[in-house]
Amino acid sequence: MSGADDVLVRLRGVTKDYPKVSTGGDRLRTLAALLFRSAEMPHFRALDHVDLEVRRGESLGVIGENGAGKSTLLKIMAGVVRPSAGEVAVNARVGALLELGSGFHPEYTGRDNIHLSSALMGLSRREVAEKIDSIIAFADIGQHIDEPIKHYSSGMVVRLGFAVATAMRPEVLITDEVLAVGDESFQKKCIAWLERYLADGGTLMLCSHSMYHVQTLCPRAVWIHHGRVQQHGPSFDVTREYIAYHEEKNAREAWTPTAGGPAPCIVAAATQDAAGGACDSFRQGEALIIEGEAYSPDDVAPVILFGLVRVDGTSVYGSHSNDSGYVPPRIGPHRFSFRLRFDRLALLPGKYKLRLHSLDPQGLRLFDTKELRFVVRGETRDYGLVAIEHRWGSGERISAGAAGTAASEAT
Repeated sequence: MSGADDVLVRLRGVTKDYPKVSTGGDRLRTLAALLFRSAEMPHFRALDHVDLEVRRGESLGVIGENGAGKSTLLKIMAGVVRPSAGEVAVNARVGALLELGSGFHPEYTGRDNIHLSSALMGLSRREVAEKIDSIIAFADIGQHIDEPIKHYSSGMVVRLGFAVATAMRPEVLITDEVLAVGDESFQKKCIAWLERYLADGGTLMLCSHSMYHVQTLCPRAVWIHHGRVQQHGPSFDVTREYIAYHEEKNAREAWTPTAGGPAPCIVAAATQDAAGGACDSFRQGEALIIEGEAYSPDDVAPVILFGLVRVDGTSVYGSHSNDSGYVPPRIGPHRFSFRLRFDRLALLPGKYKLRLHSLDPQGLRLFDTKELRFVVRGETRDYGLVAIEHRWGSGERISAGAAGTAASEAT
């Protein structure tokens, strides 16, 4: 049973206001409020009475739209920003990956910046000497380690920033979109390190637009909406509601991405039978195949998400292509094909919709939706949405003698 000692970070009624300085009038009013100690300072409320607890070993995903207050929340937990009101209690050693590389000196080499950043994080000279080889190996920037930071690309700065952060093993690690930067191989390296950190008992605060990463790395999640806690609970429940919110929002905005535009989209898709023929009616237990084509503006394979729903909108099942390690093959400039197959359709007879969504190559943002309708035929008295294989009885045969004895005992 969890006790008070398990609570590493606790927020009670935390509110954060920032002064408005976007216009000349706002700046003058803010200055006047400061000079005359007025409470009527024009401000923007980034967080509004947030209550939250982070317990030992219970990693938490932080999701929400841009500008919702996620980064402010993490900065307050990390001690970088002070709240305008409320209480913050931190009972753990906290490490933060908020703006990777922001503390590097541009005139110093990568190696010099490792020593500088490590010292700022509290590591001794001996500890840095013990860890510097592993830090350089993790960054994997080759000979550039001895060149000034100002000559680095943004990706190289990110690599070095995360590598330095791995030198520490804080009880709570706060991260803000660190998995959305760098190339694919570096992202995999970061995820592998985070998984080892969690396996060793670490507690992760992961702010991400990737619902896949939140669901994979965090058992619980909090959805921040307009500075308030919209929902807090199991990560799959919270992310499901967040995705549904965006689907409804996209439907209201009625924006449809098209090939040649700035966002990935599903160009075409169709349902087929086992022989590859166009078909929209299938018997229960038959094979169903979906063939499609997707467009990607950056010429990198997009992630495909599918969802099966009953015609009344009841969700049945869904999954991402990258969950299975599937990468749509490139068939031309900015064009990728994809194929999805259900060998034995377990759906009960009825009308269904298959929703196909295109996401960016990192699986972070959902852009497009294409809907296919089909019918499942069959005769059954089963209830529900799917046919689950089952059998009655224990599976052991009763001999005739034993059956007679049992019958006589029963009478």
